[in-house]
Amino acid sequence: MNHALLVLNAGSSSLKFSLYRDSDDTHCLLCRGQIAALADGVMMQATNGADVSLLEQKFDSHSGPEDWPGMLLNWVEEKFPHLQLKAAAHRVVHGGTHYNAPTVIDKIVLLELHRLIPLAPLHQPYALAAIAALAHSHSSLLQIACFDTAFHHTLPVVEQSFAIPRAMREAGLRRYGFHGLSYEYIVGQLPALLGSWAAGGRVVIAHLGAGASMCALSRGRSIATTMSMTPLDGLPMATRCGEIDPGAVLYLLQEKGMSANDVADLLYHKSGLLGLSGISADMRVLLDSNERGASEAIDFYVYRIVRELGSLAAALGGLDALVFTGGIGEHAAMIRQRVCEGAAWLGLSIDSSSNASNGPRITGMDSRVSAWVISTDEDEMIMRHSRRLLDSEMATPKFEKNTSIYPPVASQTDKQSAVAPLPL
Repeated sequence: MNHALLVLNAGSSSLKFSLYRDSDDTHCLLCRGQIAALADGVMMQATNGADVSLLEQKFDSHSGPEDWPGMLLNWVEEKFPHLQLKAAAHRVVHGGTHYNAPTVIDKIVLLELHRLIPLAPLHQPYALAAIAALAHSHSSLLQIACFDTAFHHTLPVVEQSFAIPRAMREAGLRRYGFHGLSYEYIVGQLPALLGSWAAGGRVVIAHLGAGASMCALSRGRSIATTMSMTPLDGLPMATRCGEIDPGAVLYLLQEKGMSANDVADLLYHKSGLLGLSGISADMRVLLDSNERGASEAIDFYVYRIVRELGSLAAALGGLDALVFTGGIGEHAAMIRQRVCEGAAWLGLSIDSSSNASNGPRITGMDSRVSAWVISTDEDEMIMRHSRRLLDSEMATPKFEKNTSIYPPVASQTDKQSAVAPLPL
């Protein structure tokens, strides 16, 4: 019997997955895909490691997100009858102050992670719902949480802190940073591209996608990043505002009479590229548009990246390399070009031909600072973490059969937002 690891990344309307053979073989990806909600049902798709389709099936609308993990495991058991799952590993966005490494999930861990829902309301509830669903349907299956915040536990105190009363920071009101699994994967790719100096170099990674952030690395460790206590801060994103004056939020609450829920909806769902352009949250649409709103949104997006790049270079005391990753970072050559041109003062000199072909190196050999395009793979990073944890883990806690975990995520979100204490 061969063993396998299942990696899950649950969102509000989809469940993405990757299945890996538990092997040291670098080509151990068996399949990846997603289950996604449609207007009139649910679509489940999967391809193998060579990107050949294994499944494309539509289900009726009676199945909801709480059913998807069970549906997926049933398909895996049918498609790969000679595989035995060792564990299901989940991308969990927020680990708070306590979780700085992959963790085997039990009821106590799940309770503590629920308390962090208000700090990542677009992500945390759905990962926890998937965990709870598997705990109900496959209670004997070991589950692991890998955290986007864990990579940033190396941030110095000055980078972690807000200028608020000290006791509040010690209670958890501080900067955490996100996209850590992506940054950690890129760090592992740097030596092959940048050479032996990469381990000690000053590198900024720009993870640009629907969510966007940047991270300053010194000797492969995070020392500064643009996201903060929540994934709302920093760069403008598809629908999230990024950095905003806290006084503007107080103004909306106190002077405009908006409720806290209305403000949250505005900042999380109606801002960013969508709000700036009034057209779309999709950078591809904006780049193809001749509308004034589209060009102004792109101008703002590039400006903020260039400005943050200068700030992160200052934190590093200089810059040796810039890396673009994420959906926009990997595919939008025009955005990369404009960022590099805006940061020419740092020593970046872009090679237009290499940039147009997506690199990997997109600066000329005479450029004092090199720039690169590197595809990220958070699922592979989760798989590696999980394999190491399983190799070292003696105890393997599982959920008791038919144990009561938590109520459905929709009601749980509101409840936890109202009563949750600061992170543990």
